Amino acid sequence: MSELWDGLVTAVKLIISFDPEVMSIAGRSLAISATSSTIAAMICLPLGAVIHFNKFPGKRTLINIVQTLFSIPTVAVGLFVFVLFSRAGPLGGLDIMFSPIVMVIGQVILISPIMLGLTVSALSGIDKSIADTAVSLGANTFQTAVITLREARFAVLAGLIMGFGRAISEVGLSLMVGGNIAGFTRTITTAISLETSKGDIELALALGIILIIIALAINLVLNRIQQK
Repeated sequence: MSELWDGLVTAVKLIISFDPEVMSIAGRSLAISATSSTIAAMICLPLGAVIHFNKFPGKRTLINIVQTLFSIPTVAVGLFVFVLFSRAGPLGGLDIMFSPIVMVIGQVILISPIMLGLTVSALSGIDKSIADTAVSLGANTFQTAVITLREARFAVLAGLIMGFGRAISEVGLSLMVGGNIAGFTRTITTAISLETSKGDIELALALGIILIIIALAINLVLNRIQQK
């Protein structure tokens, strides 16, 4: 018990003193996850609007598939990305394996189903009379989609935040395609895994506390949005 307490004390000291290694790992995690979340949002918002506002064969099946992918294991995505970008893979010539770039690509694939599915659900929850009124006033399809997205902005934003939370907390994907390289691809989750296996409990706890703080901040923002 005393070892755990000592580890917690040391961890707090590392955080308060802004230990360079701890801050570097935390900053890299935030940068990679924020980048992947932004790219995924740019893809999923317009795609979600296209799916919602158009009728086509298999639409319900497509939505069901997207929702099923909410819980896809990170290691499954990691394996897919690894095979795709490894030297023997079809995109191996890009030579981006074990780099932040391929980690961002992997996280975009991982969180896109969440953002896409929740965007479609958010738009479906808006009263159809709003879109009908916009059309009757002369709005085109794009303008109608923008108006509906504006009405669903809080639910959509909640979906984007959930996607970011999924990205920053995953570990399997980052280990498989990032390689956990110190000062380059090491993130909070991969560092926790490594330092725990090495017996450096203090650093692992410090990073764990930071991850919990980030998760708490995400939940607070999400709850605030849901209240609105």
